[in-house]
Amino acid sequence: MLPPAAGPRLHRRRRLLVRLVVAFLALQLVVATFIGSLRWWAPPRTAFMLESGEPVVYQYASLDHVSRYLIAAVIAHEDQQLGTRSGAFSVSQLRSRTWAYVTGQPDPAGSTIPQQLAKNIFLWPHQDPARKAIEAALASEMSWSLPPQRLMELYVNYAQFGTGLYGICAASWYYFGEPPWSMTQYQADQLMGVLPDPDRVRRAAGGGLDLGPQADPQAVDLINGAANVHVPTELEGMGGWQAAVATIGIHDTAATHAAGASSADACSTMPQSVAQRLAQS
Repeated sequence: MLPPAAGPRLHRRRRLLVRLVVAFLALQLVVATFIGSLRWWAPPRTAFMLESGEPVVYQYASLDHVSRYLIAAVIAHEDQQLGTRSGAFSVSQLRSRTWAYVTGQPDPAGSTIPQQLAKNIFLWPHQDPARKAIEAALASEMSWSLPPQRLMELYVNYAQFGTGLYGICAASWYYFGEPPWSMTQYQADQLMGVLPDPDRVRRAAGGGLDLGPQADPQAVDLINGAANVHVPTELEGMGGWQAAVATIGIHDTAATHAAGASSADACSTMPQSVAQRLAQS
């Protein structure tokens, strides 16, 4: 027989377990609903933006009005399997990255676009096991819920391209003085070198990315390496930019959508936040 006090204690533990399970399922439902809403809704701010502590320079742009050179460069540089992989990442990739982290070795492969997107929207920048585990779960949910084109659209809108500078709309106007549909292949490739360490990058006095003697040497190496070596090489291996964007189901160009250039999400004019940043520089 159980001692007299054991029955109530066991009952309390069962109630606590039920409450925890219910809370977990409720949280799962909220997260799934939020991620599902990303098919048609884009948050005006992300966790990364809010945590940066910097004035945010940002404006949303539809993927229809983004240069296909930029989309191809992102695929080549960040995640070549975005449109062909089942899930947010491969098991072997996750295993090798986990082992590298545990043993203190360099990361053998960067995060996939779903992983980076989950981090940018929901999480914090510091590398730690808890964040990586949550990131993997959220990235998997996003990969199952959102098609590759939508993942790409959200990624290019939330990627950081400088201190407090987010999204391709703001980046294109800030660095090049043009809307994102006008971006050249070389400009797109250069921006891929900004992504690994955006806080090191500066705008050149006359426009463009600063590659001069006063620029951060590491930023210069990253930008030149991406634009002159890595992205062109990877795109050539994929069969060119047209073949790269076709992997996520894009078979047109931004010019195809020129009739919608006056829409609010076309980024056809310089965002006010970009103009303010330029006036302060």
